[in-house]
Amino acid sequence: MIGARLTARQFIERSAQEVLRMDHASLERLAEAIVLRYKADGTVFLIGNGGSASTASHACEDFGKGSLRREDFDNDSKKRLRVISLADSPAYLLAWGNDEGFDRVFLEQLKNLARPGDLLIAISGSGNSPNVLRAVEWAHKNGVGTFGMTGFSGGKLKTMANDCFHVDLNDMGLVESVHLVGIHWIVDELHRQIGHNGASRDSIKTPGCD
Repeated sequence: MIGARLTARQFIERSAQEVLRMDHASLERLAEAIVLRYKADGTVFLIGNGGSASTASHACEDFGKGSLRREDFDNDSKKRLRVISLADSPAYLLAWGNDEGFDRVFLEQLKNLARPGDLLIAISGSGNSPNVLRAVEWAHKNGVGTFGMTGFSGGKLKTMANDCFHVDLNDMGLVESVHLVGIHWIVDELHRQIGHNGASRDSIKTPGCD
């Protein structure tokens, strides 16, 4: 844990350095992959364990709500992004984990819900979580696109996924923090492309966010 050797100021400075190092091009590709599924009426699924499960939940909530303008909340004709975190049902996860093995908790949900052309965002700091890798393997066999979010060396997920947002850093806390910073830019990009129908960035006025 890097922070155990640093003061609060030093930790913040190090975090800022890592944010500046992030691979912005892969973030842009992930945002575009999500927009493509939106346009095709596809579904975006997110998976992860522990802190990555929390990131999946956070991203799901933000993608679904943050892609809309407030004036669209009551507009039933406004097309919405189909997005689901498969880490969010404890009963479902425990049923599969207890009865059939924890490595099946995401795979089996995809079998119920996913369709060819959908997108699976697989989040794993190590890139080696067995339940994440099994879900990605199934996705490839069934026409579902995959995008990894990894840290450390990237593990098996970095090369297994169709594409990957990789944080080359050997500290789980900072990896997860950078993942979240990236997620929050994607939310804003979805807000522009979905909520504002692809308007230019300069034309979008967001109160309180100068």
